[in-house]
Amino acid sequence: MLKQLKILSLITLLVFSCKNANEENKNFVIYQSDIKNENLEFYWKDDKSQILKSIGNLKKYVNEENKELIFAMNGGMFTPDNHPKGIFIQNYKIITELDTLSGEGNFYMNPNGVFYINENNEAGIATTKNYNKYCINSKFATQSGPMLIISGKINPLFQKNSKNLNIRNGVGISENGKMIFAMSKKEINFYDFAAFFQSMDCKNALYLDGFVSRTYLPQQNWIQEDGNFGVIIGITRRK
Repeated sequence: MLKQLKILSLITLLVFSCKNANEENKNFVIYQSDIKNENLEFYWKDDKSQILKSIGNLKKYVNEENKELIFAMNGGMFTPDNHPKGIFIQNYKIITELDTLSGEGNFYMNPNGVFYINENNEAGIATTKNYNKYCINSKFATQSGPMLIISGKINPLFQKNSKNLNIRNGVGISENGKMIFAMSKKEINFYDFAAFFQSMDCKNALYLDGFVSRTYLPQQNWIQEDGNFGVIIGITRRK
């Protein structure tokens, strides 16, 4: 009887945990990507050197290359003229340099970081301080801030009950090396957003941006094609 009660309690706990996880995930648009099997690129300008700015423009651009856009998300902060804020590398070419300065705003919250794809087609997230030390020959890179998760821990600057609420999007790298892109469907504070990535077993996660955030994910019936961004992260496949 005792053994049966223990089994019943375990089943109840698992069902409760799964229910809570499903309820939490309803608050986010989530895309898990295995870069080894998908074509992921960082975009900024089209072939005519015009800044894409919106997901709709990116969709038209890749369509002209006979590609289908299956996922897209704004990929970091930008200046008023839609230039990338901090480092931006596209196909091994450094478009803008790493920003190691201090300043105001989310970008400069310590530590900020870099989301990159290396020459071996592996995704990583490093603090800005460690980027040049460990991340050589990036194929793609975009800088933003603050870091949400650092070595499995929530950024200590975040407060649990903060009233600083906003729509937010970010990217994390899970223990198995997958990229987890997420955007909140409702306003959320930094701590709770970071806690989401921690619950997804992310060792490191980086905040990308706030109320301007947009995500294009037709397979989940989430289609936002507007926007006014700098860098856009996109995943495509051949038609």
